[in-house]
Amino acid sequence: MNYRHAFHAGNFADIVKHAALLDLLARLQAAPEPLAVFDTHGGRGLYDLSGDEAQRSGEARAGIERLMTSGDLPPALQPLQAAVSKLNAGGETTLYPGSPLLVAGALRKGDTYLGCELRPQEHSALSETLAGWPAAKTACADGYVEVQKRLPKEGAVLVLIDPPFEKSDDYERCAAAVAAMTRKNPTAVVMVWLPVKDLETFDAFLRETEDAYDGRLLVGEARMRPLTDPMKMNGCALVVANAPAGFEAPLGEICRWVVETLGENGKAEVWTAG
Repeated sequence: MNYRHAFHAGNFADIVKHAALLDLLARLQAAPEPLAVFDTHGGRGLYDLSGDEAQRSGEARAGIERLMTSGDLPPALQPLQAAVSKLNAGGETTLYPGSPLLVAGALRKGDTYLGCELRPQEHSALSETLAGWPAAKTACADGYVEVQKRLPKEGAVLVLIDPPFEKSDDYERCAAAVAAMTRKNPTAVVMVWLPVKDLETFDAFLRETEDAYDGRLLVGEARMRPLTDPMKMNGCALVVANAPAGFEAPLGEICRWVVETLGENGKAEVWTAG
């Protein structure tokens, strides 16, 4: 695999994913029950936006840097702005937190986090990133397998599935994972992030997930531009099983702001499927 998230850290897709993740965390933590969070593809957990990869792609400049200088953000995006500002001590945005660090910083006493990362070098960096957070653990393992193995059969659970989609079976494994995890823990909230390149691939994933999962799915889509070139990442989507009450509105708020502010002739939409 040649995917390097350092090129893409802080881009529009990260904003959608991480703003939604923080909102989900806050909603689930409104209950006193301890929360177990699982991340199938943790990555490094922390990214240097001043590094060569980020500077060459320019995706952070077109994404998180524009969010950080926005003075009138919708409420659903403000927690991400605050987390990034805190990481950078209120100064220039040179560091960007991945989902592991965002979750670790939000854990309450009794909450836990497990971040899986299959690539040894990336896992080593992830372990270093989370070294100061005792409740946040890592595993150098296939996240689909490891999370399914460790997932508790009951209790409050949030799973983030966020593969690089460079393997031919990632879409199929995502759909199967949603079904398997919710069978093992029927109340588990499972959120899948995926790129939107063309409608055929996106619709096929939704059909496969609907066939495998016995329940309703909340879908949030942020198309940054018309879907005319299937070789480009023209947008992204979040597909959520067991979405908590009230999550639809902030998800729509996030997708609309990203599309209207960072996109070009795009479209934001939230709906239920299944």
